[in-house]
Amino acid sequence: MIALLQRVARAHVEIAGCTVGAIGPGLLLFVCAEPGDDEDTADRLVAKVLKLRIFGDAAGKMNRSVADVAGGLLVVSQFTLAADTSGGNRPSFTGAAPPELGRRLYERVLATARASHPQVACGEFGADMQVHLVNDGPVTISLRLSPRTDRQP
Repeated sequence: MIALLQRVARAHVEIAGCTVGAIGPGLLLFVCAEPGDDEDTADRLVAKVLKLRIFGDAAGKMNRSVADVAGGLLVVSQFTLAADTSGGNRPSFTGAAPPELGRRLYERVLATARASHPQVACGEFGADMQVHLVNDGPVTISLRLSPRTDRQP
């Protein structure tokens, strides 16, 4: 899975002029599933995001997680994170999971996040969304997790 995190002072998502998800200070998480991803990959992504120490401590060092600061988490699906621009000027999105798998894994990310964190908001899979944010820092981090190949049947 591919993810892009932005530490935000606030963020919200609108669809057709209506706010569907909003947070104050916390993390904006853009998520893109890839063809080989599975539920375990989604669960590990959420665990990593919730534990990432990218918020300042009393000394100003990035030493605290979104859970430590009781921040919000706004999750937005974004298949364009899988863009391949190596072949010319028009991106190819063949690296993104098919829509059915993408939706299932996006919903898994949301369910896992909601079971693990008290404040989770979201966009809508496949919708034309307008994302508004105030990047705090700015801090923007990209993540890529691959499916595990070492699991026992």
